Amino acid sequence: MTALLSLDNVYAGYGHSRVLHGMSLHVNAGEFVTLLGRNGMGKSTTVKCMVGLLRAQSGTLHLDGRDITRSASHQIARSGIGLVPEGRQIFPNLSVEENLLATARVPKATRSPWNLARVYELFPRLQERRSNPGTRLSGGEQQMLAIGRALMTNPRLLILDEATEGLAPLVRRDIWQALAMLKQTGLAILCIDKNLTPMLPLADRHYIVEKGRVAWQGTSEDYLAQQQALQPYLGL
Repeated sequence: MTALLSLDNVYAGYGHSRVLHGMSLHVNAGEFVTLLGRNGMGKSTTVKCMVGLLRAQSGTLHLDGRDITRSASHQIARSGIGLVPEGRQIFPNLSVEENLLATARVPKATRSPWNLARVYELFPRLQERRSNPGTRLSGGEQQMLAIGRALMTNPRLLILDEATEGLAPLVRRDIWQALAMLKQTGLAILCIDKNLTPMLPLADRHYIVEKGRVAWQGTSEDYLAQQQALQPYLGL
């Protein structure tokens, strides 16, 4: 079976500083996969390579079997990857609804496409605040908006870089519930987050990153069986 997204022996960095040292991983259609590790180990750099914001120095990236190693970020987005970036990066001077419509895209032959009605059903709070500018939203509402904005591109793979960072416990619960619902729709998800416990029942597989390469991979059951030995990799 061809992976939906795959990285093979990817090296990348910034200027003379190399961050990724042979990163290899894959996400299959419909899977929930996590990318774990301490700060500075290369998780966000991996995501930037996946979405074309950083060019791999060597190695290859494939999306549904097609080589995207040299593709521009807008081409990768159109190919079916939606990004919820670290820090949310919503458009502050646009309203909630304008933020959502700004990225709206429905590929041909898309069944049950994501639109305003579906996003508002997933996050009713956004509908209540649909006329509010981004600057008047709480952190949790901004994260919901960032997820909704990515869904409006109708992606095949949703990538979340720090899915619940800095959010209150009740808001984090709402985000995890939403991601569980998204998984049920068959959407593939790659998630970075420091809160591992709520991801264990959701995730099909986990990757732990150490110094720019995969140090461990396995299922949630595998992780629980080796939890004590793996804690140093996670800073726990």
